Amino acid sequence: MAEAAISGATHPILENDYASIWMGIEVLSLSDGHATIRMRLRQEMLNGFGMAHGGMIFAFGDTAFALACNPVHPTAAEADTITVASGVDINFLKSAYGGQVITAVADRRSSAGRSGLYDIQIFAADPGRQPDSQQRGELIAEFRGRSRTIPKKQETRKAKNA
Repeated sequence: MAEAAISGATHPILENDYASIWMGIEVLSLSDGHATIRMRLRQEMLNGFGMAHGGMIFAFGDTAFALACNPVHPTAAEADTITVASGVDINFLKSAYGGQVITAVADRRSSAGRSGLYDIQIFAADPGRQPDSQQRGELIAEFRGRSRTIPKKQETRKAKNA
C-alpha cells in the first residue's frame, strides 16, 4: 500500500509512514545526506485563513529531514540504529495556498559522531504550474534540524526479524 501512495524514489522509513502517505508526499531524489520531496496542498491542509496550516509545512519539512538523515541502504553497522530529530527550528517566510505544489530540499550541513545538522528549504509553486528542478517556486520556509543517531528499540528489531 505505501509504495503505491508514495511515488518516485523509495526509502525504508516510508514503508509504514502513514502520515506521509496521507499527505501525498512524492520522493523526487535521495542520496547520502540529501532528499527532495514534493506534495500538493489540499483543502484539508489549510487553516481558517485559507493558507497552508503551519503544522503541515512543518510535517512536510520534517519528512524531508528524516529522509536525509537516514540511509536508503543501511550498512550492517547502521542496521540497529535510527537517526531522529534532537531539535528543530522553522521560520515561515511566506504563506502557501491550496492547490500549490510545495517542494522541500534537505541537505546535511555537518555531522560529527552521532550528531548532525541539516537545512531544509521549502518552496511553493502556483497552481497549474508543475515546478521542475530548477524552478521550485518561491521560498516559503526555512527549517533547520539537529539530529541524533540512537539505537533502535528492542521491540522494533524483533519485529523486523520476525
